[in-house]
Amino acid sequence: MSFRAVSVAGIVVSSIVLVASAALAQDAAEGEKVFRRQCFICHTVDKGGPTKQGPNLFGLIGRKTGSVEGFRYTNANKSADITWTPETLDPYLTNPRKVIPGTNMAFAGLSKEDDRKNLIAYLQTLK
Repeated sequence: MSFRAVSVAGIVVSSIVLVASAALAQDAAEGEKVFRRQCFICHTVDKGGPTKQGPNLFGLIGRKTGSVEGFRYTNANKSADITWTPETLDPYLTNPRKVIPGTNMAFAGLSKEDDRKNLIAYLQTLK
C-alpha cells in the first residue's frame, strides 16, 4: 500500500470519528427539552426559584446531596454525601433508587444515554 493510500485512509477514518463524535456530543438545548418532558413537573431551575415536589436544580453541579435550604429531604439523601458532577449524575439519572436507596424521588430514571448526557449538559448551564 502506498503512502498516499495510507494517508487517504487515515483521513477517511478521522473524518468518520469526528462526525460520530459530533453526533454524540452533549447538547444543552436538547437537554432542556428532556428537562421539560421529564423533570419540570417536580423541579424548578430558576435562580432562587421555589422548591416543588423536588428541590430547585439551579446550581446543582458542584452541590452536595440534601443541601437545598427549605426542602425536606429523606435521611437517605441527606446522608448520601454525593457531590453532583456529570460523573455522579449519570448513574443517578439512570436509576435514582439504586444510587440513593431510600430516596423519595418517584422518577424511575432515563434509560437513553443521549437523554442523560443532554440533560446533564443543560444542568451544567444553570449557574
